[in-house]
Amino acid sequence: MKHRQGSRTWSLGGQGLLLMPSAFAWPHVISKVTPDWQPTVRYPPRGVGTLWESRGTTAPEALAALLGRSRALVLAALDSPASTTALAGDTGLSAGGVSQHLTVLRSAGLVEPYRTGRFVLYARTATAESLLAGLASAGAEFGPGRDRQSGEGQQ
Repeated sequence: MKHRQGSRTWSLGGQGLLLMPSAFAWPHVISKVTPDWQPTVRYPPRGVGTLWESRGTTAPEALAALLGRSRALVLAALDSPASTTALAGDTGLSAGGVSQHLTVLRSAGLVEPYRTGRFVLYARTATAESLLAGLASAGAEFGPGRDRQSGEGQQ
């Protein structure tokens, strides 16, 4: 492994190497190889540069007509699994309102809850992804100037 202080080779002695994504390592790779610890390499995860950016999610018009603007906004904001609190922050809706919308979307088979420790994260189902992909192919807009399938900005 090359390091800013030079290059060195370590024998792990069968311990293995722990690879640990860390938002706090960005933009560097951090290694720790000491006798008392598991050999570890911390690296920046994909997308960490956008971690603190505002998403600016908007509801696609066709989906808003079908589900209602707020519910469509919640579904569109779930491009990655998120908690009720995170969705409330992303959409500008109250946590209670987001919770009610998620309950309806879950009943409709469009979102699934997943428990991660003390947190419940919600993710879109394959049905919701198909619905959004169909809307994107019909020209619906997902977020300000964003193409849903490529994620690239439109000029």
